[in-house]
Amino acid sequence: MGNADYVYPSTNVEGESPHRVAIPPPQPFVKTLKNSLKETFFPDDPLRQFKNQPASRKLVLGLQYFFPIFEWGPRYTLDFLKSDLISGITIASLAIPQGISYAKLANLPPILGLYSSFIPPLVYAMMGSSRDLAVGTVAVASLLTASMLGAEVNAMENPTLYLHLAFTATLFAGVFQASLGFLRLGFIVDFLSHATIVGFMAGAATVVCLQQLKGILGLNHFTHETDVVSVLRSVFSQTHEWRWESGVLGCLFLFFLLVTKYFSKKKPKFFWISAMAPLTSVILGSVLVYLTHAEKHGVEVIGKLKKGLNPMSFGDLVFVSPYLSTAFKTGVITGVIALAEGIAVGRSFSMFKNYHIDGNKEMIAIGMMNIAGSCTSCYLTTGPFSKSAVNYNAGCKTAMSNVVMAIAVMFTLLFLTPLFHYTPLVVLSAIIIAAMLGLIDYEAAIHLWKVDKFDFVVCMSAYIGVVFVSVEIGLVLAVAISVIRVLLFVARPRTFVQGNLPNSMVYRNVEQYTNAINVPGILILEIDAPIYFANINYLRERITRWINDEEDRIKSTGESSLQYVILDMTAVGNIDTSGISMFEEVKKLVDRRGLQLVLANPGSEVMKKMNKSELIEKIGQEWIYLTVAEAVAACNFMLHSTKPNPGKDQEPAAWNNV
Repeated sequence: MGNADYVYPSTNVEGESPHRVAIPPPQPFVKTLKNSLKETFFPDDPLRQFKNQPASRKLVLGLQYFFPIFEWGPRYTLDFLKSDLISGITIASLAIPQGISYAKLANLPPILGLYSSFIPPLVYAMMGSSRDLAVGTVAVASLLTASMLGAEVNAMENPTLYLHLAFTATLFAGVFQASLGFLRLGFIVDFLSHATIVGFMAGAATVVCLQQLKGILGLNHFTHETDVVSVLRSVFSQTHEWRWESGVLGCLFLFFLLVTKYFSKKKPKFFWISAMAPLTSVILGSVLVYLTHAEKHGVEVIGKLKKGLNPMSFGDLVFVSPYLSTAFKTGVITGVIALAEGIAVGRSFSMFKNYHIDGNKEMIAIGMMNIAGSCTSCYLTTGPFSKSAVNYNAGCKTAMSNVVMAIAVMFTLLFLTPLFHYTPLVVLSAIIIAAMLGLIDYEAAIHLWKVDKFDFVVCMSAYIGVVFVSVEIGLVLAVAISVIRVLLFVARPRTFVQGNLPNSMVYRNVEQYTNAINVPGILILEIDAPIYFANINYLRERITRWINDEEDRIKSTGESSLQYVILDMTAVGNIDTSGISMFEEVKKLVDRRGLQLVLANPGSEVMKKMNKSELIEKIGQEWIYLTVAEAVAACNFMLHSTKPNPGKDQEPAAWNNV
């Protein structure tokens, strides 16, 4: 059984391998620290392109790094312009009505939605590395802005202060985003797992849709809370205030938007139908209200929009207590959400076109456009999926499509804003609902349930927290559960018993390979994680249990007594001083039991620390092998050439009492 019938080719007559596990040569601490920092903050090696380049070339490369427009601009062609022109005009037709709608969702003046679709896209076109990302406002960030700022300042009672706080929050968001990029801290955004984003987006979309019942039903007074219970209570406590004219109009336009979206999804080449539907709804709704004087019958309209380009708002920023902390908190939270969405969207479309985008450069670009936006009467912007998908389907070639969109918005600000006077708010509500329904990705939730139940729990926690408590609580809850999961992976690493696959020298997990055979007299354990202070107690207790279980199994089957415990350390990438102490304890416990501890394939970091702590001498260099197969061959050789350890069963209670 096992290796008893084999003569392992790489071992000599004494059962020892001609190759020892090497101890890596010592390196200066400064060099080790430098390598660790490089792997942490510069895994993509962005400075590689600057090596062996003259100073003039380094200057050009530096400009191209921070301003990618200098890289693709000189190669820009007329064919690219034709494609970007069509894409830019198409996304402008979507950005204009959505911008107005999302500004209303954030409890901000509608004109800010247009301002935010003018300056930020121009900044991103110069600094962004994605060819497909279309910049604009997003519903989730708008909802968060309304929820978090509204808790401190009532937008109806003090609109000026509320507006200035929105600009300040946008500044903090931009500074935070750009800082993450400059400091190479983009991995922080990775704590927003896919499951978290799916649940959070779906919950936010549900809340946004429910809040639009105010516009659909023509209600004047509505709750400022975002949870579903408060929203529904507000809706059904005012049934006498419902206006059927507004409800009918809203349902008709919502039906129109959903039908066009469904048609474009089934016929992708007609994507422009869905893209043009929001602007078409605005035009039709405005004409209908103007001809029927519906504003006199309970259908609210936008009213007068200020004409002209973005006014400067640098002097409007608020840096005084108690509002500073609110603006900072709002900026950081909305900034993280905007980054997660923008980078995820950019990476998704870059995979379709087979090009690479730098996450840290994207953070700098998104941060700088929000800093610029906060000084020019804009609120938070990023790369929303809806507009980016339209941009991609329209055949955009470069970020110039954002410039075309910005020019179209500029033209609207200069000449067309009076035309939006009669735009009914119910149409804006219908546009928001139609856009938000696409964020409720139930198919992704079903996929999470099939693949990973814990991820499904994270997803549903985010959704339930957002819908039934608040947007902020839902996000915090989902992130907290995700972090707890990471901590559990560290604190409770997997350990497995390995067995020999028949007619081979391969050893694998007996639970995964049911035909794997236990090797008589030898227990092979695999540790599947780095060994740190957080998991040493668990590992010590788990190794103890495995040995006790193996002893019980041997007694019940009458097999040969246990003599060797082999620890496969292939997956142990690192170990700390607490882990070294744990191995010393395990060694003492094994010795008291009369067993021999054997190590297989410890990595370079593990060997280095074991050598410095003199653990190798305590275990014995002769009991450390390159592979599990070599370790088993050596143990089998000893089992068949020597008598069992007479002291093995002298102190069984010593182990059991640990």
